[in-house]
Amino acid sequence: MKSFSKLIGLLLLGLLLLLVAAGFALTHFFDPNDYKDEIRELAREHANLELELNGDIGWSLFPWLGIEITDAKIASADTPDDPFADLRLLGLSVQVMPLLRKEIQMSDIRIDGLNLNLHRNAQGQGNWEHIGKPRSEQADANKPKASTETVANAATAESNATPQPTRASTPLKLDINSLIVNGARIDFLDEQSGQQFNLESVQLTTGAIRDNQPVALKFSGFLGNAKPLLRARIELTTKATIDQVLQRYLLDDMKLSGEVAGEPLNGKTANFTVRGNLLYDQSANLARWDNLRLSVNQLKALGEIQVAELNKQAQLSGALSIANVNLQEFLSGVGVALPAMAGKQALNNFELNTQLQGTPNSLLFNQMTVKVDQTNLTGSAGIKNFDTATLYAHLQGDQLNADLYLPPVEPKAPTERQAQVKQQTEQAGNSGTTALPDAPSKTAWSTEPQLPIEQLGKVNADFDLNFNELTISKFPIAQAKFKLLAKNGVINLNNLQGNLFNGEFKSSASIDSKAQQPLLTIKLNTHNIPVEKVLQTLDQEVTITGLLDLDTDLRTRGNSQQDWVNHLNGAVNFALHKGVLPDANLERQLCIGIATLNRKALGADTGSKDTPFNDLSGKLTIRDGIANNPNLRVAIPGLNVKGKGDIDLRVLSLDYYVGIIIEGDTHPMPDPACQVNKRYVGLEWPVRCRGPLELGAKACRIDQEGLGKIAATLAGEKLTEKLNEKLGEKVSPELKDALKGLFKR
Repeated sequence: MKSFSKLIGLLLLGLLLLLVAAGFALTHFFDPNDYKDEIRELAREHANLELELNGDIGWSLFPWLGIEITDAKIASADTPDDPFADLRLLGLSVQVMPLLRKEIQMSDIRIDGLNLNLHRNAQGQGNWEHIGKPRSEQADANKPKASTETVANAATAESNATPQPTRASTPLKLDINSLIVNGARIDFLDEQSGQQFNLESVQLTTGAIRDNQPVALKFSGFLGNAKPLLRARIELTTKATIDQVLQRYLLDDMKLSGEVAGEPLNGKTANFTVRGNLLYDQSANLARWDNLRLSVNQLKALGEIQVAELNKQAQLSGALSIANVNLQEFLSGVGVALPAMAGKQALNNFELNTQLQGTPNSLLFNQMTVKVDQTNLTGSAGIKNFDTATLYAHLQGDQLNADLYLPPVEPKAPTERQAQVKQQTEQAGNSGTTALPDAPSKTAWSTEPQLPIEQLGKVNADFDLNFNELTISKFPIAQAKFKLLAKNGVINLNNLQGNLFNGEFKSSASIDSKAQQPLLTIKLNTHNIPVEKVLQTLDQEVTITGLLDLDTDLRTRGNSQQDWVNHLNGAVNFALHKGVLPDANLERQLCIGIATLNRKALGADTGSKDTPFNDLSGKLTIRDGIANNPNLRVAIPGLNVKGKGDIDLRVLSLDYYVGIIIEGDTHPMPDPACQVNKRYVGLEWPVRCRGPLELGAKACRIDQEGLGKIAATLAGEKLTEKLNEKLGEKVSPELKDALKGLFKR
């Protein structure tokens, strides 16, 4: 028995030596390089690959089935002269015995010097598309399709066939010590879109690769893009888990970092780091990014993102928080050139907290709280439609000084018209005895385009903004409300309202940018707006004060100030209460007329004196830039003033007739030369106003021609009185009336 056991042992030893000898003989006397042509033909026939094996093929048989390929090129058999890959070295080995159990146990896989050259031609065909398809399948694809009847018969035969038992498939089990890729490069060119990029100096290393176990992964490389010119350095570390059964793919504790520079950054460099956990669940059609941490230069952000319904219309949700950052420095650091702003500290503080909601065609920031410098905003904003670039913002703010973010106001040299008006103002003086100023001859308006019409034609927007306090162009507006809708080139400002200087205003406007000449309309209503504060805010001379009520309905066309004024049409109803005409003493003007009739010399003007009034009202009808006012009314204590005339808005000049009527109040005038007697009561004393609109009432003078008619009337009345005294009833009434008519001419 002992001898038999010894015999069996010697026999097994001999078989083992025989296997080792056979493996030695195969690996030493069988050279795979002798079969390169057969290998090429097999690759061509079964994988549609064209192989170019320039280097030696090394191999081992047992216990590791190993292979090493050097200096090889790979192309599609359809385009053999256009290789899409070449490599310097590929080495791998597989244990033989586990293969029998459908288990792949591999040592390190090493790839050195891999170059992928991926090219899509103008017809949209890539040089890699037919790889892996055996020629027999391609031949079948080129055959004419079977008729419907043939397909139906085949389906019937298949359904009637006896079902065959199927063998349960056992998935392969992977067990790879590591994967190492050194010095790889990928080039991609799409002739259809012109897109071109490359990834070079690629280094990839992994830990052990096993089913359902995290795999340590490290990747680095340099990314280059042609249009726009872009260059980036990328480093990635993570632990990857692949669950083939559940179709779940996880990148845990991922860190992507690097730097990017190029044309979009205008010569600046951005350093970035992105961290978090990425999950793609194919069976649930879900992707999620948890514990997101992002930094780009000095900007820091936290958040989470989830995309569901990937098999339908993807739905994005999540949250984002951006820590306080100097937004001006950040944007400048990533190549965004901001326009000059009046506030030197503008955009120095920015914070954001928001919920995210989106689809492939929209992105909204909901439940948003934003802090920009001293302004706090809440609400929602975003893009409702990427195809039409529809902007959306419904926000509520506490305070906003918009002037800080507008361009600084630069002093401008006086225009020809402004110089002309200044000279006329100096000549006009305050006494009212100088000649009437001439109407301005220079236009007051620019001919430069004012609106970016082409860009406005592309604007689609839905804005609803509210501020407790809003300052814009120095105007302090309380409870400001702003609603705007823009679609297909038509912009409607549905509402702009607020409280201004303790008064109220409300307006609406529209711009039709698609018309041959842009059409503009505006409606404005005001109540109790102190007009002097408006003029002061505009840095204009205060020529009138009072509380303004306004009702305006205007329309025009064009795209320059001059066009707008020249084509301005509409109506304006106005009323000014509790006002003053500064440096415009209508009483002095009246004195000039009375002193003239009294044939007395006025004393020296003691200085400028204002004219207070209770109400000033009227209506302007505007036709092509000329406003006509037929019914000016001014209520002054003791006086009733009425007027009519035109305002030429094209050159900002006025041409007015004003009649001053002395009412029953005949209190002593300040100068004995213009004492009022009962004969002057009820007469309409004529005043003519002409000149630049900026002069206001200082452009008014007593009308000497009209004063002569008053003198004739008074002379006739005096003569009639004397005749009555001398002749009594001897003069007929007809003669009296004739004499009166004579002096009235």
